[in-house]
Amino acid sequence: MKQRNFRTIETNGVSLRTVVEGEGPLVILLHGWPQCWYLWRHQIDPLVEAGFKVAVPDQRGYGGSDAPEEVNAYDIIHLTGDVVGIADALGYATFTVVGHDWGAPVAWNTALLHEERVNAVVGMSVPYSRYPVGELTKQENFGDNFWYMVYFQKPGIAEAEFEADIRRSLRMIYSMGSGSNAQEIFFKPKPSTSGFLDGLIDPLEQPPGITQEDLDYYVEQYKRSGFRGGLNWYRNIDRNMEITPQLEDKKISQPALFIAGEKDVVLKFPGMNLDGISNWVPNLKKQIIIPDVGHWVSVESPEIVNEALLSFLKDLRSQN
Repeated sequence: MKQRNFRTIETNGVSLRTVVEGEGPLVILLHGWPQCWYLWRHQIDPLVEAGFKVAVPDQRGYGGSDAPEEVNAYDIIHLTGDVVGIADALGYATFTVVGHDWGAPVAWNTALLHEERVNAVVGMSVPYSRYPVGELTKQENFGDNFWYMVYFQKPGIAEAEFEADIRRSLRMIYSMGSGSNAQEIFFKPKPSTSGFLDGLIDPLEQPPGITQEDLDYYVEQYKRSGFRGGLNWYRNIDRNMEITPQLEDKKISQPALFIAGEKDVVLKFPGMNLDGISNWVPNLKKQIIIPDVGHWVSVESPEIVNEALLSFLKDLRSQN
């Protein structure tokens, strides 16, 4: 694995292990669950070579960064504050923020809550949305069927399942989300009393874009951090709506790009209406859906993602 330049950035009451490389306009790359900075391993060098400074944190609760105990320490105010704090520590008044999976809501909300700091935003996999409190977290909305966000709400349950065999858990989750597996695997009905991994495939082969070395690195990171911090993000889904009433009708004004895989299970989630994304993001420059690719777009199709990302960033730079 290529050696990276790690910095420990103190911000917003936490220490964030962050890859910082390159010189030029700042681009902050935000991973989601269950990942760490390593999700962006194929994007860092092309961005640096194109003349950008890149900051890639382990977000709070992940990898080599701090993982506060309090569940409320993972709400959207804290998470977006971390992002702005990284820019402050690096001496940048403005920056572009790019997020995948949970990193996408953090990116979208950073653009909303810190509008004067964010000059552009890129979301991958998860379009911007706001949900009524309880819609994604209450079992009664799903009958007797399992829904993972409900399962994640009670501290300790999902942690115990995933940490019983970290390698197996990550292998199954990464496989489930990849374009090589049918979306039906994730959405196949199972009782509400099930565990997350029940009914999923434990693959004999690594999913696209994930080598054995990659899996080894992820296992090392989760042995270090555990799963609790990342799961606490889900335990703030309702709180995030409650503490940001000022965003109820606010639109994202910055130039934006959205990228997702055609086979991404997230695009089938309740309320994920790609046709309506421009209502919330009126300055959306392009929406790119990559054929035959699943959830992990930046590793399943790095060439297309890099081309789209660099084209978007270079266009912005030429206009400034």
